[in-house]
Amino acid sequence: MATAAVAGGGAVTAMLVGLVTNAVSAQSQWPSWLGWLQEYPWLSFVLLGVVTAALTAGLTVLDDRRPSASEPVFRPDDGAGPPGAALVLRSLPRDTSAFTDRSAELESLVQSVHAAQRTGEGLSVHVIDGMPGVGKTALAVHAGHVLADRFPDGQLFVNLNGHTPGRSPVRSAEALASLLAAAGVPTQQIPVGDDVGAVTEARAAMWRTRLAGKKVLLILDNAAGYRQLEPLLPGGSECLVLVTSRKRLAAQEEVVVPVQALPPDHAVDLFVRLSGRPADALDRDTLGELVRLCGYLPLGVSLLAARLRHHPTWSTADLHRRLVAARDRLGELRAGERAVAATFDLSYQDLVPDQQHFFRSLGHYPGTDLDAYVGAALGAVTVAAARDQLDALYDAHLIDEHPGSRYRLHDLLRDYARGLADEGDSMDHVPAVQRVATYYLAALAVANEHIVRSGAVAPLPPDDARQAETQSLESRTAALSWLEDERPNILACIRQANALSLYDLVIRLAAAMAPFLRQAGPWDQAVGVHRTAVEAARHTGDQPALAGALTELGVIRRFMAAYPEASELLNEAAACYDAVGDRRGKADALNQVGIVWYLTADNDSSARAQTEALALYRELGHRLGQANALADLGMVRRQTSDFDAAVEAQSEALSIYRELGDRYGEANSLRDLGVVHSLVGEYERAAQRHREAFGIYEELDDRGHQAYALNELGVVRRLTGDLDGAREDHTRALQYFTELGERFGRANCIRHLGVLDRLTGDTRAAVRNLEEALEAYRDLGSRGGEAASLGELGAARAVLGDRDGVVEAFEQSIGILRELGDRCGEAEVLNHWGTLLRTSDDPRAARRLFEQALATAQAIHCPLEEARALEGVGRCDRMIEGPGRAGRSLREALAIYRELGVTSSADGIERLLVP
Repeated sequence: MATAAVAGGGAVTAMLVGLVTNAVSAQSQWPSWLGWLQEYPWLSFVLLGVVTAALTAGLTVLDDRRPSASEPVFRPDDGAGPPGAALVLRSLPRDTSAFTDRSAELESLVQSVHAAQRTGEGLSVHVIDGMPGVGKTALAVHAGHVLADRFPDGQLFVNLNGHTPGRSPVRSAEALASLLAAAGVPTQQIPVGDDVGAVTEARAAMWRTRLAGKKVLLILDNAAGYRQLEPLLPGGSECLVLVTSRKRLAAQEEVVVPVQALPPDHAVDLFVRLSGRPADALDRDTLGELVRLCGYLPLGVSLLAARLRHHPTWSTADLHRRLVAARDRLGELRAGERAVAATFDLSYQDLVPDQQHFFRSLGHYPGTDLDAYVGAALGAVTVAAARDQLDALYDAHLIDEHPGSRYRLHDLLRDYARGLADEGDSMDHVPAVQRVATYYLAALAVANEHIVRSGAVAPLPPDDARQAETQSLESRTAALSWLEDERPNILACIRQANALSLYDLVIRLAAAMAPFLRQAGPWDQAVGVHRTAVEAARHTGDQPALAGALTELGVIRRFMAAYPEASELLNEAAACYDAVGDRRGKADALNQVGIVWYLTADNDSSARAQTEALALYRELGHRLGQANALADLGMVRRQTSDFDAAVEAQSEALSIYRELGDRYGEANSLRDLGVVHSLVGEYERAAQRHREAFGIYEELDDRGHQAYALNELGVVRRLTGDLDGAREDHTRALQYFTELGERFGRANCIRHLGVLDRLTGDTRAAVRNLEEALEAYRDLGSRGGEAASLGELGAARAVLGDRDGVVEAFEQSIGILRELGDRCGEAEVLNHWGTLLRTSDDPRAARRLFEQALATAQAIHCPLEEARALEGVGRCDRMIEGPGRAGRSLREALAIYRELGVTSSADGIERLLVP
């Protein structure tokens, strides 16, 4: 009933609108009772208002009753996205009042969509093409609003900048990153890497996965060409893609909706509607000439009509004279756009002088959108004054409003503003960029207070930046949200400053962005920023700045597993710091290169670097640096099977982290202590440490380190016999690492899954996984990973009877492990090799290997490998001399297994000992 009442009210409203519109017409006399409306037109206005209010109330009630099933189905993964990660599923711009009669184009598009949905056919890509200013975007957005209800899972809008003056087209990989973020994917999960093609393909695959089975409307505005567009297209058949472009994009699966300039009568009707003047008060011939001079483009027509509306004393003849006089201001534009530029000029001339100056200053802005704080820096005014200026420009149709109190110039208006700025004093450009960069340095200092680790020193802004007005950011979430919004603008500012040889600003901005880029990525973008900073520092000869930029670049390259380049960069940074006497900087660089050497299992070099860094930090009294060096030194000691030293270093680091309140460092130390506990057979303590670390990583929304903790927890579960739980942990970690593009962690997951495959009897799958992990480790230069994979690969190949391949794998593995000093790993491989020989009826040779493994495991207190060696010795003795000789070794192994909680191995020995 409510729906019927509202529908009836809509019909009455439609009728009244028609009556009101024609109430003052004198062209004909209305029949019977309708004549009183013509005689008393104001009464019809009152009646229309009453009916409209009732209709609005009815619609509100219906909307409140709408079932929740229509809510979007996108959700962030487990709610674990980083603070500030946005879930933007309704990003269509508002429908414009300047949209005019495009009934033919709109009907064609809507019918095409309805027909495809009715028949169940896949929805084609619909391309809306035409010249600049013709209204392509307005049609796409209007159609999006018309069709929105048919796509309940979301409506997204992306500007691809295919033909934006002064800007390069958005790369497909960048657009995919924005779309994935809008769909709720945390930035850290978006794939990154050096190979742009591979990154684009990975992001596209993730995007198609996110849209699978969903009904989403996607508007891709201002496309440069099909190559830019293709990776963004959903793989499913239920999503609608609307594309606007100035080019004709030819592809078989597309439906092309060409948009031409408005027919003259439609352009005149649009002008009349937006001018606010009665149609019979305007000269139709002059109106025809005005819209012709606008090229019949909706953009030009709407701006020109607004000028007339704001000047009640002007006639259409006055407006025509002004337009003709201004036509040639931007003569470089094509004929179809020249009149649009002239309308811009008229709007500009209508501004008061300080508004004109502010508008010109926008032409110097390197970014795309801005708020009042950036506007204040550009115009050299207060934030309050900038808000007033932006409001005035918005009222004058010279700037568009965007969510979040942000503003953006239309492409043609941005070009016009730049032209005005270029015509003025050319010396204004550099100071304007300097002011914006200085503001960003001040604002970044505020944001960094929330995201820099406790005890770390954030880059300080220059003295003049401290006077800038900045937003108040009250939390880490607010800081990350602001940084995500401003990221493209700050990066554009860095590029512009570099082009203007403002190298000091390039260096400072890159350093100020470094804490955010370390945490949020994407790392390929961070590499570009820091490489620019390195070159800027080389230009200026600023050695401390060069050292800092090299350090940040080296850290990011380490994140990307580019270990040789990372170590080269960090060694150069340490030398630069040493040359200028910066001991703190040198310690930081040594600490970072020590981590690289640890990851590539150059343990001696890593230990030397961390020991030297620790000594420098202690001399300086830098507590966070001490904790970092101790923690990293502890990992090296653990990797070389010096477990007591590892626990000592890591425990001291943990104490300092807790003293500083550094949760990130605390979690890292807990995780590594868990690894040591596992290696010495303290599985319950190991699992507890890993769970504590994982909980902190969840608090910090750090997916990468969550994955490392899951991997270690999976190892503990495997060792204690929970193979299903172990597989669940490793599979989940593999998903995280794959999404992040973290190659080293991914290789670890695949190796662990290969071990599980061997233990559960799927030997061929085990060999495939272990060979894949081996190849990855070799590509990364990880000797430790290579040795571990070879040892497990030998054990798997032994089951398949590949004796030659087994021996080769074991020999290579033991050679690397002895070179690295990993005695626990060596004992494990010796036990694998002994098992192969024992099951191959060579018990005497097998016993010799088990005895070597036993001595090695006992020397470093590695109880699991000690028990395995004792079991091997006992089994060999049974084969050689009978059950009586084997009892002692087997009972010792049984006791250790029971103490460790390795139930399956203990049960196997008990069955063997039964007479």
